Amino acid sequence: MSTDRVIAPAPQGDYVPAVHHDGVIYTAGMTPRRDGVLILTGVVGATVTAEQARAADGVAAGNALAAVRSQAPPDAGIRCLRMTVYIACAPTFHELSAVADGASAAIRDAIGEAALPARAAIGVQTLPSGAPVEVDLIAAVS
Repeated sequence: MSTDRVIAPAPQGDYVPAVHHDGVIYTAGMTPRRDGVLILTGVVGATVTAEQARAADGVAAGNALAAVRSQAPPDAGIRCLRMTVYIACAPTFHELSAVADGASAAIRDAIGEAALPARAAIGVQTLPSGAPVEVDLIAAVS
């Protein structure tokens, strides 16, 4: 039985990375950061390609999953219920679902096909610090 605790990515403002309440964990929006540094900035469909954004989405989803795991008991089962993927994109960019598939792939690779959540992919004008993508998760633990 593992007793190792996962550490959530450091918040970039005055908030907590995740909150656990009654068996459900809600994460803050996570951007594609490694060691606190954004790996990519820009606008999808203008300065960032769909492929770059999809890869960045995988990193952001991994950060969101780390935030979930930081609040879950060791060895708890995790079921992702809902994922929202925000994509800073040009007005003419319409491949939102394809970009969000990067986040879904990261979740599937980490905890399995059965853990895939319901998902929304939402195009926005801008995201924190110029990030091209942001992901938040709602997950149940057992």
